[in-house]
Amino acid sequence: MPTVLLVNGYRFFFYMNELLPVHIHVSKGGSHAKFNLIPEIELVLNRGFKVKELKEVVTLIIEHYDFLIKKWNETFN
Repeated sequence: MPTVLLVNGYRFFFYMNELLPVHIHVSKGGSHAKFNLIPEIELVLNRGFKVKELKEVVTLIIEHYDFLIKKWNETFN
């Protein structure tokens, strides 16, 4: 599960055995979330993040969206 981005203590990563839809996993401390990236940013799973933290994660995804998509394509294509 390669880490593709580390920002403000949030670790953005992929599991190598997962495929479509394009998505990203995020962890910090004991919390974990999964977001689909295409066709739109969508929270799929949340275990432990508070609403404020999820908003911060979405902001980070938006800021690094092109990079995350690029990394997905490099990893899975």
